[in-house]
Amino acid sequence: MSRYVFIVILLLFGFQMKLNAQDQSKRISGTFLGYSFERFVERVEKETGYQFYFDPSLLEDVNVSLVAEDNTIPQLLNSIFEGTNLKYSIFEDKKIFITPEKAMRTRFPNAFLKADEVKRDTSEHNQEETYGIGAFAQNTVWKVGSQTDAEVAEISGKVLSEENLPVIGVTVSVRGSDLRTITDENGKYALIVPTGRHVIDFNKFGGDGERRNVDVQGPGSFNVQFEEDYITLNEYTVTYKDTENVSKVSSGTVSMQMNTMKKLPAVLGEVDVIRSVMTMPGVQSVGEASVGFNVRGGAADQNLIMFNDATIYNPSHLFGMFSAFNSDLVEGVELYKAGAPIEYGGRLSSVLDVKGKYGNSEKIKGSGGIGLLTSRLAIDGPLNDKTTFAVGARTTYSDWILNLLEEGTEFKNGAASFYDLNLSVKHTLNDKNEIRLNAYSSGDEFRFTADTTFSYQNRNFNIGWNHQFNDDFSGDLVVGYDAYEFGIESNSDPSNAYDFGFGMSQFHLRNNFGYDLNNKHFLKFGLSSILYDLSPGSLEPQAGESLVLPDRVQSERALETSIFIGDEWEISNKFSVDAGLRYVFYQFLGPNTVSEYQEGVLPTEGSEIRTTSYGSGEIIQPYHGPEFRVNARYLVNNTTSIKAGINTSRQHIHMLTNTSSISPTDTWKLSDRFVRPQLGQQYSLGIFKNMRKNLIETSLEVYYRDMSNLLDYRSGATLILNKNIEREILRSQGRSYGAEVMLKKTEGRLNGWVTYTYSRSQLRTDPGEIGQKINNGNFYSSNFDQPHDVLLFLNYELTKRISPSLNANYSTGRPITLPVAKFEYQGSERVFFSERNAHRVPDFFRIDLAVNVEGSHKLKKLAHASWSFGVYNVLGRSNPYSAYFTPVNGVLQGYQLSIFARPIPFVTYNFKF
Repeated sequence: MSRYVFIVILLLFGFQMKLNAQDQSKRISGTFLGYSFERFVERVEKETGYQFYFDPSLLEDVNVSLVAEDNTIPQLLNSIFEGTNLKYSIFEDKKIFITPEKAMRTRFPNAFLKADEVKRDTSEHNQEETYGIGAFAQNTVWKVGSQTDAEVAEISGKVLSEENLPVIGVTVSVRGSDLRTITDENGKYALIVPTGRHVIDFNKFGGDGERRNVDVQGPGSFNVQFEEDYITLNEYTVTYKDTENVSKVSSGTVSMQMNTMKKLPAVLGEVDVIRSVMTMPGVQSVGEASVGFNVRGGAADQNLIMFNDATIYNPSHLFGMFSAFNSDLVEGVELYKAGAPIEYGGRLSSVLDVKGKYGNSEKIKGSGGIGLLTSRLAIDGPLNDKTTFAVGARTTYSDWILNLLEEGTEFKNGAASFYDLNLSVKHTLNDKNEIRLNAYSSGDEFRFTADTTFSYQNRNFNIGWNHQFNDDFSGDLVVGYDAYEFGIESNSDPSNAYDFGFGMSQFHLRNNFGYDLNNKHFLKFGLSSILYDLSPGSLEPQAGESLVLPDRVQSERALETSIFIGDEWEISNKFSVDAGLRYVFYQFLGPNTVSEYQEGVLPTEGSEIRTTSYGSGEIIQPYHGPEFRVNARYLVNNTTSIKAGINTSRQHIHMLTNTSSISPTDTWKLSDRFVRPQLGQQYSLGIFKNMRKNLIETSLEVYYRDMSNLLDYRSGATLILNKNIEREILRSQGRSYGAEVMLKKTEGRLNGWVTYTYSRSQLRTDPGEIGQKINNGNFYSSNFDQPHDVLLFLNYELTKRISPSLNANYSTGRPITLPVAKFEYQGSERVFFSERNAHRVPDFFRIDLAVNVEGSHKLKKLAHASWSFGVYNVLGRSNPYSAYFTPVNGVLQGYQLSIFARPIPFVTYNFKF
């Protein structure tokens, strides 16, 4: 055996002797995205046998982001050092020197450098308890763990102050890479990194950071102590460049943080989570004062809206002017337009995941705001050393606007109010177990006249448990309750006074697991179950003289259970796939009474042949089927990637509505024997490109979606208190397709984005439907088909305290059905309407302006304040929300309804303490 080894070594030595002094022919292939220079060096040394010599302080700000394809070392170094004053020299003994001076040409004597010479630092130390403070700690190479053959290892530890108190919210990141985490309320962190040498940064928000040179040889503990910092704020800029939009596998994903949302001009100065998401391509609304949104041609009920593991069914306040989320209690949002994570299901179009705060472990903090219509307050902090909380409230005092209307105006005596309450608590049992609790309640009540009151409420509660089995395996269990209800109370005529109500609730359980199999595979698997309980509608007479007869639609129950498994697979340095399978079991349950109709005949009262009653818990109608999620990403180079995806989905709950946007009177319907689950499949393809060192992000995505079993309605359909809704609905097919373009500037005094969306959304009556077919069975525009949408958002940092912003939006008017003629029939005048949605309201165009003014940056203040000033709809355009027709002197007159037909100024005072 030793003979063969000797021959191989001899051959290799002979081959190396043929190389010139700079070894120009040595080729390297691989992906180096977000590498620090030291990490790049370690990988090159390992693969080539070369040795690098340099001063680490000269290259600590040099990051490597490139894809090598049979490149020589000089080619790679030329690319990395482009635009810097760094030079290199390569010697025939495979030593590379990097200096800020002109490249050296002198050959060193053989004895000048020793093979065991330390290249980056002359001191190494083993980790024991907590490292020291100051320059010594930062310039020392600290060894973590014992030598291992593993390519990655987990390092964990605590970040402490000089008084040995835990420091929360410290960002722990490996310089030059995407590896990062944040310390928890106990100052603890854990991070999986490649073995080898790294520069790890520990940065406090608003304060100085610590740097450690670490040699990770295996799993181990690494604690850091912060030196007290005293900051005088003159000019402080925090910047972070990332290539996540290029490198992540999934496409069609929108991420927004609160600091970005706060720059957007909003209606009446209220930061709005959902309206912020609507500034992204592919996300549209049917008009102003509508919080319901449409994603890639889907209906509003096809969006799953989650808030800290709770499902929110009506995310709006005050006729849709505001969303139902208190911005002071939101950290950020994720919108999945295509290829939602495999753990999510139940909706065809998108998943909006709103991430709420759980408080900080340092001290009690607060924030809030006072505006023209609303006020809000949020408080968070520690309850003890293991428990944190966040609580908040928001309310309105909008009646004064209605009181300003002229006497005799219909809405003069109107009133409107809303509230929302949040509570989140997180408790750490130990290093492996964490419990969290969330509670949310919101309510609206309004009336346009003194005798009819509308109201609706959301109520949500859940408790979660996160358990870390080991370094590679974790699980999360959530059990909760979600409810939504609305009511209408009318007493205009005592003899006809009534109360109408709708309610729905769901108990849910979700158990998700994550297993880091190895460097190439990360597995996700688990199960979820939802028990639905609907009260579709009830009518009760008010006490007293009311002659209204009680009426009630029978309740509905169903159980939906799903299991899933997914794999995030890095096939190669360039090609990655995120694939998953979800299988859904659905059962429509009793007690219920079901009508049966003659075969091949339109379901009507006359074609009903019998009814069948089912007892509690009996299975009336089961459905089941798979959902597939496959998303792939190919890295063309370090700034360009191509992504594609195929996704299928199933939805068993449907909204019954005759409006284009979410309305307080919308009811929901479970899939049953006649109403089948909605099915959808989407195909997407996109190219993502970063330019000017990731300063500018661009993307182009195209998509196509097929849908079936959608609900449409027969002409003149009655949806409220209908005990046989199957007689009114039409099973329909849908298709949507389009393209989304985005150009985004992420940094600099002037930043923002411009987007263009081309989107078509069309329906047609299912060919298998009996009887009437809308528009003769041809495809027609859905209520939210708006082909062209352009949005521009710009923010300019005039000074460190003053930043004006502009928001401009143009979109095609939405479809409507118009009366086109009138005729006499059996002695009465009738109106003839056009084909459904054959016309459009005028196009939409609006410009908003806002100025955010920060208060002074003095450290010791009772509260840090800021102001938001602005004008919504600067041009005062009467953008039409809808059109309606009323006979006037025997002539049918058309009218246009506009929500904000004039400029709306606003001012909001915000504070933190």
